[in-house]
Amino acid sequence: MLVAIGTKNRAKTAAIQNIINSYFEDVQYIQVGVSSNVSEQPFSSEETRQGAINRALNTLEQAKADLNFGLEGGVQEIKNQMYCTNWGAVALKDGTVISAAGAQFLLPEEIAAELRAGKELGPVMDIYTKQQDTRSSSGAVGVFTAGLIDRTEMFEHIVKLLIGQYLFANRDV
Repeated sequence: MLVAIGTKNRAKTAAIQNIINSYFEDVQYIQVGVSSNVSEQPFSSEETRQGAINRALNTLEQAKADLNFGLEGGVQEIKNQMYCTNWGAVALKDGTVISAAGAQFLLPEEIAAELRAGKELGPVMDIYTKQQDTRSSSGAVGVFTAGLIDRTEMFEHIVKLLIGQYLFANRDV
């Protein structure tokens, strides 16, 4: 089975590989850098979902793999509070797209204010944590859950939802 990953982000790549390796054998991976065709910082659940779907379809177009993944993180406001939101999609060779959402968690107001001012969460978190490339390791979820959940684990849940739907749709009835 050929699996294409529409990102070079280490946390997202690890999430896909960890889950795929749990359910399939003889898997080959290809990574492609594709666009989400949405804002650098998606600002709604709908835009974040669309970014994941676009990444999956752009990955399919480029790689034509059996499973073509797109994962996207974004934010959304609910009653003046900003939540981090996460979506994933997998595009199959026939063009079928399966999508799923994952964890949502509240961002502190000082982070939300930076995003409202036009900044992107990844660089804001790097400044906040005084670390580099937090989006490829703990991510905001790791920081704001006291390390109980990191970004890879958060995306693993989404990938598991995607693979579960894929297996259900392809079961022998």
